[in-house]
Amino acid sequence: MAKLTKKQKEAQAKIDRNKLYSIDEAAALVKEITNVKFDASIDLAVRLGVDPRKANQMVRGVVTLPHGTGKDVKVLALVTPDKEAEATEAGADYVGLDEYLDKIKSGWTDVDVIITMPSVMGKLGPLGRILGPRGLMPNPKTGTVTMDVAKAVSEVKAGKIDFKVDKTGIVHAAIGKASFSPDKIAGNAKELIDTLNKLKPAAAKGVYMKSLYMSSTMSPSIQLDPKAV
Repeated sequence: MAKLTKKQKEAQAKIDRNKLYSIDEAAALVKEITNVKFDASIDLAVRLGVDPRKANQMVRGVVTLPHGTGKDVKVLALVTPDKEAEATEAGADYVGLDEYLDKIKSGWTDVDVIITMPSVMGKLGPLGRILGPRGLMPNPKTGTVTMDVAKAVSEVKAGKIDFKVDKTGIVHAAIGKASFSPDKIAGNAKELIDTLNKLKPAAAKGVYMKSLYMSSTMSPSIQLDPKAV
């Protein structure tokens, strides 16, 4: 087992392992225990009482974080010529169609989100093996396949993220940066948790939110009180 560094020991010492923290307490504490030299991401991991193997217990959705993600999200808008100006004005970093489809075929995936139109999805199908594993394939359920391209681009730039429960029943999401104030971190966390609560499957029985942990890049995790959310 790797030995903890001095800074890691100091961070661990600030966390009471016998305590379940409120969201506000955790948001303040996660800043205290973050000591990396870059602007670390703040992450929330929520273990849900669902069986993701069953279609009627799959939890997937989107949420617009009120204070954004703190990340400069690079957006590619794969649209027809009549929608190019709309996408550009909304803030898309890359706008076009065939030339970008060719770039993707060659292995280019230097974007965070791809937004497209229903009529273009047929051309994206063959690229599924490239885009799918990277989580870049547009999906109507996440609002990335739409005729309202401007709205979709604006929402993503403003802090809209999509999430999906993994095979172990956990939702992982980045909810901000260590440079955020505690109230902004807490506000984003609450928005995600509220959205997860609204998406509780009718087929899910027993305790829905089993455990919640907040952490930053390379920091120890802080356990939140599930009953408080």
